[in-house]
Amino acid sequence: MKTNTRRPVAPFYAVAVVWLAYALLFPLYEPLHYVLLAAVSAAVFLAVNAICRNGGVTGGTEQTAPKAEKPKEPSTGDPAVDKMLKDGRLAIAEMKRLDDNIADPGISADIVRLEQVSARIFDEVKQDPKKLPQIRKFMDYYLPTTLKLLNSYDRMSAAGVSGENIDATLAKVEGMMRTIVAAFEKQLDSLYGAEALDISTDITVLETMMAREGLTGQPLKAESVPKDGTDIKLEL
Repeated sequence: MKTNTRRPVAPFYAVAVVWLAYALLFPLYEPLHYVLLAAVSAAVFLAVNAICRNGGVTGGTEQTAPKAEKPKEPSTGDPAVDKMLKDGRLAIAEMKRLDDNIADPGISADIVRLEQVSARIFDEVKQDPKKLPQIRKFMDYYLPTTLKLLNSYDRMSAAGVSGENIDATLAKVEGMMRTIVAAFEKQLDSLYGAEALDISTDITVLETMMAREGLTGQPLKAESVPKDGTDIKLEL
């Protein structure tokens, strides 16, 4: 907080009023009168000055409101996951900045898609920290390298000139973006691999049990050719 303080002028006005009132009501032709008036003036000055000070800073103040602290993200209890989430937030913030800077609508649309997919990747790992090892290479190489390419594109496209090196680099990055988007989407899809397998297994078991109980309308059938001439094999 920065405060500029000027001395209050009210005490001086009060003293002036005291002198004027005293001159109108009492004679000022003896030294004693001046002594009394000086004492009264001093008392009035101190009293009014104290009142002004107690009332707060006078004469104008300039206050700078304290900056609101950015709320901290709650910890997950896992330092590795917390670091992943922190790095993820920084990466997404950088994508947003690049999206604002880069004018090309195609690149901009790809960046927005990368933001969305990346956010879902981080959220999925947050929900299931056991999946963190699956995105190690994504966090350590694919994501930072993508940001590096986009930063290079941003600088070169902002150069305002056309040249062999600049044009070739911009074209390479533009051609690579769809591949990068597809890779990010595949990384997200891979996080659901174990869950998809579990669901597929559950469905197979459920179908089998329901069929055996005659709940699906497709009862088990006897095999047309008995095995070993005696056993009957049942199949769905």
